[in-house]
Amino acid sequence: MKEKEEERLRNLKEIEKVFFDKGVEYIAGIDEAGRGPLAGPVVVASVIMPKDSMIEGINDSKKISEKKREKLYDIILEEAVSYGIGIVYQDEIDKINILQATKKGLTEAVEQMKIKPNLIMVDALTGIDTLGIPYKSIIKGDAKCYSISAASIIAKVTRDRIMREWDKIYPQYGFGSHKGYGTAKHIAALKEYGPCEIHRRSFIKHFVK
Repeated sequence: MKEKEEERLRNLKEIEKVFFDKGVEYIAGIDEAGRGPLAGPVVVASVIMPKDSMIEGINDSKKISEKKREKLYDIILEEAVSYGIGIVYQDEIDKINILQATKKGLTEAVEQMKIKPNLIMVDALTGIDTLGIPYKSIIKGDAKCYSISAASIIAKVTRDRIMREWDKIYPQYGFGSHKGYGTAKHIAALKEYGPCEIHRRSFIKHFVK
């Protein structure tokens, strides 16, 4: 690993180091993917990385290419002490709204973890049910905190894979490329073909009657 990358990763781990130095054993990072799209689920990942983890390339998932995210996904899950993934689908999003759906997915992700963290670091969310585990909300945490960056990659890759599967069933919408986000191509297809079963009705009312 190059010296510059090692320094970047150490800086990314500074927030966690403060708590590790205080004796906290397990810190979970939590992040979501899919709050904004017009179709598909919101996915929330929770992951505990070893204290000494230094995976080259870990960063906010939005700053990494799809190909690189896929490689990092495997490495992260191989190294992880524990992880959980909460998936909340479009019907539930329409019923309870995207914020509540994201919070529900977060709780599900924590519930799934075989080893529970002593502290959770989450990207921006507050007012969440972490099953009694203390949490720290960090604005833009996916770019500031190593474990949140790792969670952002797990959430993003998981959701992208789901959307690629839906693309095989509904190729006319182009889910494989835009992953359900409101691109011009997606909106044009929505207007031409109407919504399919995975469209969020509460999100598309401005585009279709």
